[in-house]
Parts: sequence; structure tokens; C-alpha cells
Amino acid sequence: MGSHNKVVVLDNGGGLLKAGIGGDHSPTAVVPNCLGRPPSSKKWLSGDQLLSSDDHTSVSLRRPLDRGYLVNPDLQKEIWDRVFHHLLLLSDDDLRRSSLLLVEPLLNLPSARRASDELVFEDFGFSSLYVADPPSLVHLHHHHQHCSLVVDCGFSFAHAAPVLEGFTLNYGVRRLDIGGKALTNHLKELVSYRSINVMDETLLIDQAKERLCFVSLDVPRDLRLSRIRGRDNPFRCTYVLPDGVNHMRGFVKDEEEVQRYLSLLPEGEQDAQRIDDEVMDDAQRREERKRSILAENEFSLTNERFLVPEMLFHPADLGMNEAGLAECIIRSVDACHPYLHPVLFESIVLSGGSTLFPRFAERLERELRPLVRDDYKVKITTQEDPILGVWRGGSLLASSPDFEAMCVTKAEYEEYGSTRCRKRFFH
Repeated sequence: MGSHNKVVVLDNGGGLLKAGIGGDHSPTAVVPNCLGRPPSSKKWLSGDQLLSSDDHTSVSLRRPLDRGYLVNPDLQKEIWDRVFHHLLLLSDDDLRRSSLLLVEPLLNLPSARRASDELVFEDFGFSSLYVADPPSLVHLHHHHQHCSLVVDCGFSFAHAAPVLEGFTLNYGVRRLDIGGKALTNHLKELVSYRSINVMDETLLIDQAKERLCFVSLDVPRDLRLSRIRGRDNPFRCTYVLPDGVNHMRGFVKDEEEVQRYLSLLPEGEQDAQRIDDEVMDDAQRREERKRSILAENEFSLTNERFLVPEMLFHPADLGMNEAGLAECIIRSVDACHPYLHPVLFESIVLSGGSTLFPRFAERLERELRPLVRDDYKVKITTQEDPILGVWRGGSLLASSPDFEAMCVTKAEYEEYGSTRCRKRFFH
């Protein structure tokens, strides 16, 4: 590969877009893959402008991807244009001399493939294209073994995907239609139903979810503890919404409250029962009520903090006709050759932003263990940065000597069309 021929690596996620140059350790740009318009603005802002903007209240969002698939190519073109020219600082000539490594969702739709090929070759004029799926790149970045099971919990959905020698086994892929977006929407509904209407506050509730939610290791016990009134509740946290005058960003009112649940004893049932049975006198109750009155731009979370991530493990509890993540993994492994079963259970790799909830890996192992044969080990590995793991795998692949030979060139695309060229990426 000539030194002038850069490879642009683009992980085009439904939530965050990660873009940079192949060979680098980290992407140059990690921005929301959307356009947003605060009420105070007449024009739509790109992801990086949204991040640097002070006004995050009632932002209207437009996303080019829906449920992980490209549905609005014109909007995607606008976002990519901003990323390539303003964030990666590449000119049109640079793009024409560059290759693109594009990360697409598993089992992508043919219409979405054609639309992204048109963007790559016809609108931006890249010299060549390679398309990869997230699990194979996570495996490449995590290359300890020949075979791994990648559990990717992203913005739009979660996948369990077996990867063998760098190739994703499509017949073993299982999908759970719950991702970060569904969790944020569920939290919006809970807060709106219980305290104040935040249905338009996607960005703020997203931040509150990332800051305050965690995975419970004992749901019945934690539900009991969360019924304790007032300050004694170990899960109670108050989140303050921006008022547009004193503070422009949402924040947690008391940082110490966030970590308080970590000090709960494993055998906290007795504590829960004891506190539940205590009877406060009337004076104490009145005092407690006064202290727990919230200002109008604040809301408190208690059991919502662990019930929101619980959706990933037990969607049926919320009336969704879906298997949980552990069952999803079991079905994925069962679809593979029996020789692979023990190896896959021993090499589960977590990827995606929704795996960042505290205690996620520990809970997943507890859910899996009873479902797996006793003579098989279950080992779950968390990446250094689950959000950037896919991009870093792409960066490694882009800097490998035989990368250029794996690509489809613009000339081939013009001669054979999208569908025939794409066959090169099917194994």
C-alpha cells in the first residue's frame, strides 16, 4: 500500500460514530451519529457541535439509522461529510486517494448495503472499500484465541456472535432487539410516569442512565431495599436537570449517593427486613417528608437504577416477547458444532456501550452458569474500552499488509455493481 493511500476506518454505529485513520490506536472522532436541534437554534447541529453545545434540553434528534439499519442516506451523507472534512480534516482529493473500512451491522439489509455503497463510491469517491462486521473486528482486536463468542450490546440491539479464525459464523448469530436506545426510552417513561415529564429529554436522560444505572446481583432483595423511605434508601439518587440560568448541564445532586449501593452486604435481607420493620414516630416522619421534597427541576431514582438494565437480562418481565441475554448466548452456542461449545463458553468477549453498567459481567456469568454444563468453564472478558474495541480491530486490519487486496475497488463497483462486489465479503 502506498504511503499516500490512507485507510479511513469508520464504525458507523446507531448511537456513536467512530472515525479515524487505520493504524492509529484510537479514533480521531467519536461523535453521536445524528443531527440535533435545541429549541434555541434554528439550524440542525452535527454530533460534535451537539457535544460542545451548552444547551441539551429538549433537543430534537434526527438519526440516519433506525434499529441499526440505514434508512436515511441523505442524512448519513451530511453527517459523514462533516466527519471527513471537519473532524478528520481530509480534502476531496484525500478521500479519492483513500480506502474506506466500513463497519456494518450483522445481517445487514440489501437495500441498506446498496445505499451505503452509493455513498462511499458515488458521493465521496473513495478508491476502494472493505466492509466488516463488529464481532470479527472485536475478535481481531482481542486475538488471544482462535475462537470467541462476541456479545455486542450496542445502541440498537444486542448480538451473540460466534467467531472462528476471524470469521463470524452467521448461522450462529442470535439477536436481542434491546439496546441502549430502548433502555433510555424505558427510563424516560419511568421518570415521566413517576415524577416529571422528560419524554423530550433524550440526551439528558441518556446521561442520567450512564451515570446512575447499574446491574443488580439480587433483584428481589434490591426491590425490597428500594422500598425504604427517605434518606435510608441505599439506591436513592437525585438528578438535577439544567435550569438554563445557573447550570446548563444535568448533574447528580450528591455524588456520594451514587456509590452507596456498593457498600450493601451480600446478606442484606436481614438489614432490609430490620429497616422495613422500624417504626418512625410522627415527628420523624414529618421531618423526613420535608427533606425529601424535590425542587421542580429534579427527579429521584430508586429501583429504576437497576430495573432499566434488567431489561437486557429479563425482557419478559416487561412484557416483551424476547429471550434474555443469557438464553441468547446459549442458543448461539448451540447452533455451532459441539466441539466448539466448551471453547466458546470459555472465551466470551463483551463489547458495546451497554456492557459498561457496573457489575454487568458478574451478573451475566451468574445467569449463564446454571444453563451451561458443569464440566464447561464460563469465562467472560471485558475489553479495555468496549465502545472503541470494534474500531481498534478495524484499525489493526486496515494496517495489515494484505488489506488492499481484500477491498473492492471503485472500478470493480462501476463495472459489476454493488450486489456482485458485496459477494467478496460473504464467507
